[in-house]
Amino acid sequence: MKEALIIAIIFGSFVLIPLVIGGTIVISIKLLKGGTSRKDQTEDSKVIQEIYKGLSRMEERVEALETILLDREKGDRHHENL
Repeated sequence: MKEALIIAIIFGSFVLIPLVIGGTIVISIKLLKGGTSRKDQTEDSKVIQEIYKGLSRMEERVEALETILLDREKGDRHHENL
């Protein structure tokens, strides 16, 4: 169980790190450009949506991996009890 928790934390950090990096990049671009026009807002919205979609897919993958790891751990426990 301890190993599964450690792995879940590691995979969870894979979701948070791109979110922080992506947010930092978007904010940096806004600060460097200065003013925001309608076109810039549309472009920023598209970038944010792409980041969100990518993070959503990554979250699904992490959840799938966590499920696989927990199932393996349950299987290992079952075999140890036999």
